[in-house]
Amino acid sequence: MTSGTRRSSTRRPPEAESERTRRRFARRQWTRRWLTWKPVVAGVALLGVVGAAVWAVFFSAWLSVAGVEVRGTDLLSREEVRAAAAVPTGDPVATVDLAGVEARVEALAPVRSAEVSRQWPDQVLVVVEERVAVAVVELGGRLRGMDADGVVFRDYADPPEGLPRVLTRSGTTSAALSEGASVIAALPAEIAELVEHVEIETVDAIALALTDGRTVRWGSAEESEQKAEVLAHLLSKPGPIYDVSVPGQPTTCAQPALCG
Repeated sequence: MTSGTRRSSTRRPPEAESERTRRRFARRQWTRRWLTWKPVVAGVALLGVVGAAVWAVFFSAWLSVAGVEVRGTDLLSREEVRAAAAVPTGDPVATVDLAGVEARVEALAPVRSAEVSRQWPDQVLVVVEERVAVAVVELGGRLRGMDADGVVFRDYADPPEGLPRVLTRSGTTSAALSEGASVIAALPAEIAELVEHVEIETVDAIALALTDGRTVRWGSAEESEQKAEVLAHLLSKPGPIYDVSVPGQPTTCAQPALCG
């Protein structure tokens, strides 16, 4: 058999070659169309996923508020905090106004601060920091606890041990109470244990009445740390009245009749 005969026997028929060419063309056409439509298909799929997520978060019952968890309470009950928080059960967790809830909880007198957060899938968490009394003040015939900010926030049936009493006059302002609370909060333990009560007249006229009958004219809450250091040295000197209102120029009065 000659070489010319062999070449002719392996050559594809024209119909097969045409079909092969047609298929290659079709594949190229399909590839071009896919490359054109691929971003569109991906975008539609992404929109579908986003739409489903938005529906699930904002409109479905799957992620709706089922309860409010409260932590950090002692003076208040959890029920009181939940009532003040007023979180609508059944609303989507994602739409809860956290700042509004915090403001409502912080409006409760015993609450110093509140932090509210979403607890997925169906809870809202309220963490409360309650006020701590640093003194007891009698107002309107009631014994009230006062914190370091001068906020009166609770009642006492009997004076608690370990807290100084605050005596005020009828015209004592809330600003003066706040100043007095700052003085009490700044007292070191060794001075605080000597205080029988605190007399608050104005923001600049605060005095400490000691358990042994001596009086300390403190003035305002400014420079309280320095005033406490000066007073610690003055207490070793005799005298019923000590004036540390100007800590750089403290005075001691040995004779009550001569004390201004």
